[in-house]
Amino acid sequence: MGASETPELLPEGGASAELNARPAPAARSSHRPGVVVLDYGFGNVRSAVRALERVGAEVELTADRHAAGEADGLVVPGVGAFAACMAGLREVRGDQVVDRRLAGGRPVLGICVGMQVMFDAGVEHGVRTEGLGEWRGVVERLDAPVVPHMGWSRVEAATGSTLFRGVEDERFYFVHSYAAQSFTQGHDDDADPRFTPPLVTWSSHGPADSPARFVAAVEDGPLSATQFHPEKSGDAGATLLENWVRSL
Repeated sequence: MGASETPELLPEGGASAELNARPAPAARSSHRPGVVVLDYGFGNVRSAVRALERVGAEVELTADRHAAGEADGLVVPGVGAFAACMAGLREVRGDQVVDRRLAGGRPVLGICVGMQVMFDAGVEHGVRTEGLGEWRGVVERLDAPVVPHMGWSRVEAATGSTLFRGVEDERFYFVHSYAAQSFTQGHDDDADPRFTPPLVTWSSHGPADSPARFVAAVEDGPLSATQFHPEKSGDAGATLLENWVRSL
């Protein structure tokens, strides 16, 4: 999102809004999906681990490619600069892990800059860095009078969303200066009758009469991602993470 991000800034309400204050859910079955949080040096990894454990996942924090490839679900966190996150991902070959998982239909969840790197590229201070190219589009600085966007904002949940089931009207916690401000619904295989367009959830930042709209979340087959931090979004974020874990 840019160097101005504050990774461990607590959301509205202080520590009570953190998911580590949320009681663990009652066990629904003996199965706890195995989730790897990719530890490549960028992200609120401890917060993400605690949040996922609270909603029923068995979580491992690691950069090991085999573990990341074999887990039921993979979380790609990310804070800071797009270019730095991409360099970190490539250093641990996380880009290859993501590509192979998605090719095999295995779930991946990107968070904050972990979502941004799924696009074609990011432009920071006039410098373009290539992303993973899972979605068409370029991540750029928010077109708003006040940047970064730091705080709670409502989202316009996509119709039919699985991630936002039960929290379609809630607010989530954002800390970012950059975002995808458009989304191109197009793939090489979009003529295939089996192709299902991604579900895109939007949010906005800035004056009420001319807010900057940006992509807040995308659900695209095995690949899901959020620009906000679900691990810092209180009960709404916990519900969203639980929805994802239940889908594994």
